[in-house]
Amino acid sequence: MSDGTDSPKTLFNTLRGKKQDQTPVWLMRQAGRYLPEYRELRAQKGGFLELCYDAEAASEVTIQPIKRFGFDGAILFSDILIVPHAMGQKLWFETGEGPRLAPRLVDAALSSLEAAPEHFEAIYATVRSVASQLDDKTTFMGFAGSPWTVATYMVHGQGSKDQGVARRYAYGDEAAFSELISAIIDNTVTYLLGQIDAGVDAVQLFDSWAGSLSPAQFEKWVVAPNAEIIARIKAVHPDLPIIGFPKGAGAKLAAYANETGADAIGLDETVDPQWAHDTLPADLPLQGNLDPLALIAGGQALEKSVKHILQVFEDRPHIFNLGHGILPDTPIEHVEKLLTLVRQ
Repeated sequence: MSDGTDSPKTLFNTLRGKKQDQTPVWLMRQAGRYLPEYRELRAQKGGFLELCYDAEAASEVTIQPIKRFGFDGAILFSDILIVPHAMGQKLWFETGEGPRLAPRLVDAALSSLEAAPEHFEAIYATVRSVASQLDDKTTFMGFAGSPWTVATYMVHGQGSKDQGVARRYAYGDEAAFSELISAIIDNTVTYLLGQIDAGVDAVQLFDSWAGSLSPAQFEKWVVAPNAEIIARIKAVHPDLPIIGFPKGAGAKLAAYANETGADAIGLDETVDPQWAHDTLPADLPLQGNLDPLALIAGGQALEKSVKHILQVFEDRPHIFNLGHGILPDTPIEHVEKLLTLVRQ
């Protein structure tokens, strides 16, 4: 692992707080359904989960957007629900409806789950494969879901609009929910350390449902668990960059940035870039935050948004990205235009 001083990886250098002459760029969910080569491979392999656990196929998917667009970072093709699957919940995907987990922990005890660590091993095989194929200019990022977001799926057995089942459970049986969060923390640390040992350069923690919590609950179930994960990883790999992405955090981003120890903060599309620049620490690398719908719209909407984000963050370490994942109906030519706008 380089300390970033002379690294040819501009994204890695940015994560280490070194502003680059050219803003590095990658996109969340850049490996996925908007790419025809992905859809072709998915049709050959069958279901989404089967694709995730096929190291050869998953590594090919991870590298597809690098080959097509030359992004500065490759993000591991996987899913945040690998952790509960490895913890012993059954995991499957319903067509058109998303993931399902069983048993739901609102109905069953955590102790009833039987660990299945082989699911982690399948992902590590993908990491090793990708790491052996990327060039020395591309930063390779692993990831995991943050404990609160993962817990919402484990408790309810699926996603929801307001995470109401998990929120009620956390209020109603704080001891049981704390036990679940602790178990997710332990497994996430194991999982991320395994990814790092297999060859990733950096990791991102996705808290997709952080926006549904009150300030006090945000502190308890988002800030504290992420801080523990980051501290435990840093104890082993002090120089490895960690990106925190608490989607929907809004003004609570300041507490997240100051208390978790994350090396960089991802901003969703609802965050005013100027507010983030003025409020968050001046030397803290920021990532984001183009609206995925502006990318779909293209034209002047895309150009105006890209220009504004670049101007606001021109004096700090910044990684250009979307405010959330790229959408399946995003035109390829709009991604190409985005890269031209950022790199010119």
